[in-house]
Amino acid sequence: MSRKRIVLAALVSAVIGGVVVTAPAAQAAAPRAGNGVCESGEVCLYYNSNHRGSMRDFNASVKTYGTGTSCLKFVSAGTGRGKCVKNNAASVWNRTAAPVAVFRKSNHAGAIDTFDPGQKVNLASYLKNENAGHLIGKRGYKTLEQGVYASTAGRITSYFDGYLSQSGRHEGIDFARGSGVPVHSLIAGTVVNVKEGSDSPSRLSTIAIYNRALNKTVVYLHTDPQVRVGQSIAKGQRIAKEANRAGGSAHTHVELRNGRQLWAAPSVNDPRLTNPNPTAFWVSQGYNICCQ
Repeated sequence: MSRKRIVLAALVSAVIGGVVVTAPAAQAAAPRAGNGVCESGEVCLYYNSNHRGSMRDFNASVKTYGTGTSCLKFVSAGTGRGKCVKNNAASVWNRTAAPVAVFRKSNHAGAIDTFDPGQKVNLASYLKNENAGHLIGKRGYKTLEQGVYASTAGRITSYFDGYLSQSGRHEGIDFARGSGVPVHSLIAGTVVNVKEGSDSPSRLSTIAIYNRALNKTVVYLHTDPQVRVGQSIAKGQRIAKEANRAGGSAHTHVELRNGRQLWAAPSVNDPRLTNPNPTAFWVSQGYNICCQ
């Protein structure tokens, strides 16, 4: 019997026997970054407000959009096509399944704006045409605010290196929810320093919690401490109440420091940035960066 007859006979037998032969299902293609089409799974930045003008689509986080001839450029048709994305974006569409944070400065620093999955909005005024990179978060991760307050209430009021004044540099993250609300530890560790402080501008309160395995210290300022030196702290444990201990208003300053530290980094009359950028660390600890 010829090969053609054998194949035909097999097909007839399959039909008679009630067997349905189907081709393998095609898998959905992954979104192609930079093709000028805002696909599912991507975050897209637009040159103009209200999602007009040229657009650049991304399927991964970017620390800096770059400058000069090597910059990442708007690629779709419309006003702004061919221009650098850095410091030129005005609106965003988050088509990923996780929060996306857009940063004012490169390397995921400076003021931020955060967008929930599906959001299609204009950038905040302080980021419009002042944007340098973005971070796609992780599904199921808590936000930093949830870690600090064990609640979805509260917000970030100033992110790492959020401002540089003549007197110093901001080296932590400021959170605000309200005077007297509980403050929780973002990591496990041992309390290595507590200073009670007061509402006097000269009486700054301090809690320093050191994690030996990570070799990192997290310092909390301006709170009303409720822990003691030597105490072992679990991640998420209540450690203080939010307060105004030399803070100008009730808020919680959280500062990541390398090694075992007792105090926050100098900020007055010291323009040097001595703490690491905390963004990657907080993501590694199960947090998403949100919201200012």
